[in-house]
Amino acid sequence: MRTLISATIVATVLASAACADTFKWLTYKPQGAGDAQAITTQWFADQFAERTGGKHQIDIFWGGSVAKAREIPEALAAGVGDFGDVITPYFPDLLPLNNAVGFYIPQPMKTQGVGEAMATWHKDYPQFGQELAQQNLHAVGFRPLENYGLLCTKPVRSIDDMAGLRIRSYGFAYPALIEAMGATPVSISTSDSYEALQRSVIDCTPIGPALARGWKYDEVAKYYIEVPFGASFGHIIAMNLDSYNALDAETRAVVDQLGHDYLMEYSRMLDEDDARVRELWQGDLGVEVIDFPAGELEALVADDKVQAVRNEWIEKAKALDLPVDDIVAKLTF
Repeated sequence: MRTLISATIVATVLASAACADTFKWLTYKPQGAGDAQAITTQWFADQFAERTGGKHQIDIFWGGSVAKAREIPEALAAGVGDFGDVITPYFPDLLPLNNAVGFYIPQPMKTQGVGEAMATWHKDYPQFGQELAQQNLHAVGFRPLENYGLLCTKPVRSIDDMAGLRIRSYGFAYPALIEAMGATPVSISTSDSYEALQRSVIDCTPIGPALARGWKYDEVAKYYIEVPFGASFGHIIAMNLDSYNALDAETRAVVDQLGHDYLMEYSRMLDEDDARVRELWQGDLGVEVIDFPAGELEALVADDKVQAVRNEWIEKAKALDLPVDDIVAKLTF
């Protein structure tokens, strides 16, 4: 009898496992990165399995093993994966609306505020979702970056000290803003910035404490200037649109709620990372944190080149019949 019962239990478990859906998550992040992005990716997968009662699970394909960072949107669209990290600033032509924050640096919002703004815009303005839908993608969550300052190889205490500095530049707003500072923008990839700082190819890079520690830039640049750039927008947690539409109502509700909860968990962890890194800086790492005079950076928003970048986004948005006033109000001081 016990053998019969055991066999029945095993058969039931195997049948349940066979009925479970397994979704694929494509990420460029290494599994052992140990940062908020990697840890909360695993958190999402764990929560998905728990909240669906084990009916569904997510297998994470780490470290670009299936698709590199710039390949993920295309791979998701083709159904190679179901979930993935889309680094929005890498795709300005595909996703101009969803890159709104990248045109507005400096801006006043912190990490969680940027994520909540993106969620609100997706809820209130269908053009944001339609832009993704054209690529067969759907946003289930948002992963902003941390508040950015400047990490430098020399102390910078005011705008006057920026004259002639070579500052890493990328995206839309930073080149114009760096020129308005009196510095020279230098286009260098994230992976090349450590050596660029070490060899004095650049003097500074915009970055936040957690990322600076993650990339170990703080080994070669020992001054962090609290320049109030605000939080940058980083990643959309995206799903293949067909996969999302194929979810039953119960599972879709789990995914939607997880997207909201993900932002809270990620923001909390990023704040903890920031505090941890600042403690390390005060200790053996020996990074000096320098306050920046209030109002000096914000005054540069009036620069013609900075305004031209912002107007470029406004024109793109208006061309898609997007009402821009409420959005711009969130992005301006």
